Amino acid sequence: MRSLVALAFLPSLLCGATPLQIVQPIVSQSEGGVADAPGTTHIPGEILFFTCRIANYAKTPEEKIHLAYSVQPFDPKGVPLAEIYKNEMTDEVSPQDKEWMPRIATEVAIPPLVLSGDYKIVVKVEDVIAHATAELTVPFRVRGHEVVPSDKLVVRNLRFFRGEEDTEPVAKAAYKPGSVIWVKFDITGYKYGPGNKIDVSYIFKVLSGDDKVLFTNPEAAGDQTESFYPKSYVTGEFSVPIQPAVKPGSYAIAVVVTDAVGNQTCEVKHPFTVE
Repeated sequence: MRSLVALAFLPSLLCGATPLQIVQPIVSQSEGGVADAPGTTHIPGEILFFTCRIANYAKTPEEKIHLAYSVQPFDPKGVPLAEIYKNEMTDEVSPQDKEWMPRIATEVAIPPLVLSGDYKIVVKVEDVIAHATAELTVPFRVRGHEVVPSDKLVVRNLRFFRGEEDTEPVAKAAYKPGSVIWVKFDITGYKYGPGNKIDVSYIFKVLSGDDKVLFTNPEAAGDQTESFYPKSYVTGEFSVPIQPAVKPGSYAIAVVVTDAVGNQTCEVKHPFTVE
């Protein structure tokens, strides 16, 4: 009878137990560093250092634990940034270590060409001994280069510069004979093949004021790669030296882009002047 009474009370005891928890999440910009301050923004290509602790785990009569866990980052649309990281931990915990909590530590790499937005790290833990699970979502913010998405192939953010290393475009695309034009732009709206493969290429042309082609670059440039995370956009750039004998007047740069995977082409034209 005593055994039956004990079994009758077992469900209530289990219901009253403290559930498995993932606690003390830290996103840091350095290994072992302090947690990011509220409002911290990260940049594309950055590596984040993530840690957290596991509380309320179960132990065997031999004071052993067995935990399995996974960590994976996601973009604002729920697309994984990287492959899921999985691991397990087994250890022996003595009564003197009753306040000790197992620690998860891993790195999260932000892909180099991602858009701004609210991203997240999802952590899942399974207590193999207690047959219990826990999950925690840890947000982080990324401020990237702004490229407006498109459902078809387009060129965005075409800017003129005076030097290759310049970060600010010119306010007016006006150049002197003998100088060099630098053009930088973004390409988006292309399609993806297997393995998020993209095949994007571009050429450029220099046009006269009446749209006569004065020069076409002989070789196409672009990006033909695969990646775990689908690239949101592709960057392009080129330079055009202005010959000293070029007459002042109105001209234009035309960029022609081809998406081989999506069988798309587009062209964009921007004027400049030689003074």
